[in-house]
Amino acid sequence: MQLEGAQEGKMWLGILLALTLCPGLEGQENSFTINHIHMNILPGQKVQNGQNLTLQCIVDISTTSQVKPLHWVLFYKDDVLFHNVSSTKNTESYFIPQVRVSHAGIYKCTVILNKKEKTTIAYRVSVKGVSNPRVTVNKREAIEGGVITVNCSVPEENPPIHFTVEKLKLDEKDFKETREKVSQNQNFMVVEFTVEEEDHVIFFQCQARIFSGTNVEMSEATKSDMVTVTESFSHPRFYISPVGVITEGDQLNIKCTIQVTHLVQSSPEIIIQKDKAIVAHKMHGNEAIYSVMAMVEHSGNYTCKVEASRISKVNSIVVNITELFSKPKLESSTTRLDHGERLNLWCSIPGAPPASFTIQKESTVVSLSQNFTKIASEKDRGTYTCTAGIGKVVKKSNAVQITVCEMLSKPRIFYDSSSEVIKGQTIAVSCQSVNGTTPITYHLLKAGSILESCNMNSNEPAVFKDKPTKDVEYQCMADNCHSYTEIASEVLRVNVVAPVDEVKLTILLTEEVESGKELVLRCSVNNASGPITYRFYREKEGSPFYQTVSNDTKAIWHKEKASKEHEGQYYCTAFNRANSVKSNSQSNVLNVRVFLAPWKKGLIAVVVIGVIIVTVILGARCCFLKKAKAKQTPMEMARPAVPLLNSSNDKMSDANTEANKHYGYSKDVRNHAMKPMNESKEPLTVDVEYTEVQVTSSESHQGLESKGTETVYSEIRKTNPDVTEKR
Repeated sequence: MQLEGAQEGKMWLGILLALTLCPGLEGQENSFTINHIHMNILPGQKVQNGQNLTLQCIVDISTTSQVKPLHWVLFYKDDVLFHNVSSTKNTESYFIPQVRVSHAGIYKCTVILNKKEKTTIAYRVSVKGVSNPRVTVNKREAIEGGVITVNCSVPEENPPIHFTVEKLKLDEKDFKETREKVSQNQNFMVVEFTVEEEDHVIFFQCQARIFSGTNVEMSEATKSDMVTVTESFSHPRFYISPVGVITEGDQLNIKCTIQVTHLVQSSPEIIIQKDKAIVAHKMHGNEAIYSVMAMVEHSGNYTCKVEASRISKVNSIVVNITELFSKPKLESSTTRLDHGERLNLWCSIPGAPPASFTIQKESTVVSLSQNFTKIASEKDRGTYTCTAGIGKVVKKSNAVQITVCEMLSKPRIFYDSSSEVIKGQTIAVSCQSVNGTTPITYHLLKAGSILESCNMNSNEPAVFKDKPTKDVEYQCMADNCHSYTEIASEVLRVNVVAPVDEVKLTILLTEEVESGKELVLRCSVNNASGPITYRFYREKEGSPFYQTVSNDTKAIWHKEKASKEHEGQYYCTAFNRANSVKSNSQSNVLNVRVFLAPWKKGLIAVVVIGVIIVTVILGARCCFLKKAKAKQTPMEMARPAVPLLNSSNDKMSDANTEANKHYGYSKDVRNHAMKPMNESKEPLTVDVEYTEVQVTSSESHQGLESKGTETVYSEIRKTNPDVTEKR
């Protein structure tokens, strides 16, 4: 921008000078003050594009000095400094010649004096309108299909600028082809226009728009020079022969011609179309010809289209052909026959004109007359047509599709029986009729109901998939175009092996079995196929204690008399040929408890109690005998003439025995001595005293090698006199 670029060096020089002068001003004794500052905008804050604009900054300064102080005046646009000047005058101006939209904005000025500064209020300046754009074209003469380059510029304005360029025809004011573009970095736009067909004299006009704040300023539309367009080739023309009425059999010629300008570098292509089908074309040259023997189907609308690069010119014409005779018609008594029935075909022309006829099956001639009759077989099926000719005109009739059906052979039903069918596995059931006309419709019946249907276009087997869960019967029904009803196959019986997948172990009656009673375990499975191998196990035992093979869905293990050793945890396994041995199914674990019968419990209790009683009695008796012996020993010691030996226990026993003999006691004297006490029911009071007696051993005792004196304690009982009397 001029305001920013031209004064940038001067602005910074002035600021530097101001900073240099400030220390000198501080040392002076004069006083300065800025009373007022404002800005005048001439001719006003709203100006037209192209007018001159003057900005005046007016400053009122008071000072004690006789000399006007030097101060700085700074001009801002949109808060950007674009001009500054040092002055001693009260008014400083900035002149903008031919103002443009880019000069619109907010202006203010600032005065700086001895570190004192004051700024005016903001003044908004708006510029109305945009300078008229300049429009130029690269050529004044053009050919159809060529390209014209248009340049639209606004040199006085600054981007971004929105350009609108329109293409206009001199003779059609309403026709417009428009190009729009926003130029962000340039103040011009270059666009290209194609010279179209029928563009004789054309011109272009341009308009520029610029956004200024919230407003859009728009220029006037400026027109370019006129451009004269030369035709590259003429409009196509049709020539039809023969002229007048055209009858079937005549030679029809349709010609399309054009005139090409010598300035054209490449020749256009000429295309002749009937409806949308191309019937003739020419790449180089001035004409294209379509020639054919006229038939009624050649009647219709013909189009000649000439194309060269971007130019396309079209012309159309309608051609009518008079029919010589009507199209023949082929008829049949029926289109579907069984093998052995009679086939009748006849061909006719409305009005019955004299003509030659031919009846064909596909490309093979089967009759040179209007009629064709024979006994139908499988090879006679196909598409029949007839042709009729009068002179050079030959017409083909409609097509008749004849179907000859051979009866189907009885369908065979089968499956791969090399391996057994396992429940849940997929089985492929095949149905096949070896002989018979295709297509064949097969229905697979399962237990009398249709499971699935299939259409076959050959005599190959139709394969059906199924997953039987139990023994089942399949049957096939086959049908084709033959009038005979559908044919049924034999019944196919399929045995399905159901694997063992649920095993349950139960005990009859209750899990608690009385000892001596029978123990019955039952291992049952689902509806699996036999034979089934059952194995009974006890927990923590690797091998079964019972195994059986049965066709039944349950197996029994029976123990007539259960005992305590049969108590424990049991389980069973089961498998058949559909299960592998390693994948056999295991049942639940059953806890069996064996208990004693009540009478056995009572008997054991009685025995145990008896044993306890006997043990107690024996213990009491032994204890009592020990006490009695302990009491009897002192009494025996107190009896006279009883030698006491101190050599050994055996000698003492002998001496005691001898002493007892002298007193008339037997060997059981101890037991007899206890009986009176046990038999007496009255209390016996005995006072016992112990007396020390010196006993001299006799020489007559054998076995004693020395003599001596021994001390013996005798027991003296004091008896109650009353008791003695009673005895």
